[in-house]
Amino acid sequence: MRWDNLAENPTSARDAALFGTDAVTTRTFDTPEFRGITFHEIRARSIVNRVPGASRMPFEWTVNPYRGCSHACVYCFARKTHSYLDLDTGIGFDSQIVVKINAPELLRRQLASRRWQGAHIAMGTNVDCYQRAEGRYRLMPGIISALRDHANPFSILTKGTLILRDLELLRQAAQVTDVGVSVSVGFTDEGLWRTVEPGTPSPQRRLDAVRTLTDNGIGCGVLMAPVIPFLGDGADQLRATVRAIAASGATSVTPLVLHLRPGAREWFMRWLREHHAYLVPRYERLYAEGAYAPKWYQRRITRQVHELADEFGIGPAGREGRRRVLVPERDVAPEPEPGPTQLTLL
Repeated sequence: MRWDNLAENPTSARDAALFGTDAVTTRTFDTPEFRGITFHEIRARSIVNRVPGASRMPFEWTVNPYRGCSHACVYCFARKTHSYLDLDTGIGFDSQIVVKINAPELLRRQLASRRWQGAHIAMGTNVDCYQRAEGRYRLMPGIISALRDHANPFSILTKGTLILRDLELLRQAAQVTDVGVSVSVGFTDEGLWRTVEPGTPSPQRRLDAVRTLTDNGIGCGVLMAPVIPFLGDGADQLRATVRAIAASGATSVTPLVLHLRPGAREWFMRWLREHHAYLVPRYERLYAEGAYAPKWYQRRITRQVHELADEFGIGPAGREGRRRVLVPERDVAPEPEPGPTQLTLL
């Protein structure tokens, strides 16, 4: 497995195996929440990553303390990144978690560098920084503390309610810099949630976290993602989801239709064949041109969600001022077709 590009003290290319190198410690924990998951602890060489120049994202830098994600979302676009380490993008992505154990100290050092200009840093845009592993490794308190101490603006996107553990740190940071928090809730259908996002907190628990954050002065938007064609895009489903988001006190709602990049596409289509085989031909037609659904479909969903948002008294991202809603970064070469039109943010 290719490992040298992450290790603090890389070996030669010939010896670039994930297991058995001095740079990696492999652990398993015999507790219910971590059963079946293997953690690969590394000391990374760097932690602040530049977003590719072709990206449409409203930020240039990211921090990702983990690779792989126990949320096990069948549609996760980041699955492809596991192949860079010769790891499986299916079950392996869900159960082989890379932990950059030196992330807080490394970030603090990089923020203190004379070369660093204090640019906005986005987190949770590749894999979730508040996935279950964070409950054991506790990397985020050190990361947020470093950003707070350097008054460096940052944003967090998460499906994890564990973010509430760090509420006081977020409040402290918000007193000295721009802090944006977004929670991802694409639908409120519990049956759909249990099959496509089996490792995440329920949608209602995530919305409860939104309420807690906003009640404590941390403005929190909702990324309504993904809207899953033919399974989560019915008029009643969209209405129920936007109503619940508005009731949570979210500052904004931004819809994002499911996109299926290489790595994620194969895993999602396998799941679809097992659970909803009748939809396979419809998906093959809808995504025949690439990773994104057609523009007409994206615009239809965006229009419906924004109309519902107006009805329930919640605006799209961009109306509420300084808080920003994050969308996933492009860490692979962009496809020929342009990205979704609804991704214009603050």
